[in-house]
Amino acid sequence: MNSVRGLLPASVISIQNSCFIYPACQKCLSRLILDSRRFNCLKCGCTGEAKDASYRYRLSLKVADTSDLFDITVFGSCLDPFFGVTAKNLQRCIQDFNQLSGETDTDASPGVLVQAVETCFIGKRFIFGV
Repeated sequence: MNSVRGLLPASVISIQNSCFIYPACQKCLSRLILDSRRFNCLKCGCTGEAKDASYRYRLSLKVADTSDLFDITVFGSCLDPFFGVTAKNLQRCIQDFNQLSGETDTDASPGVLVQAVETCFIGKRFIFGV
């Protein structure tokens, strides 16, 4: 694996998916498997109650610099300022909204949230650490 790090100034072309947060293991940051009562990390074996699951941002973007296109995924709390809340608090808001609207897909982000994220990022230029 190449360990060279650098900065990439690029413009966001599109948002690759509408799932901006995921339940994350507090030990290894891998995606947790959730059921109605418990969570389980397949990578490190961590388990606990579903209500205590931690959440983390994951924003997958298609970006372009002056000559190339790149798929970039931004993880973690660096996205807190853009969303205005932590990933766990956003998850609570999405869950409450989905319950009120009758949405059955618990991972679904409300359309208005997807629209807001697109407005915030698409067409904007950022410097990505890669």
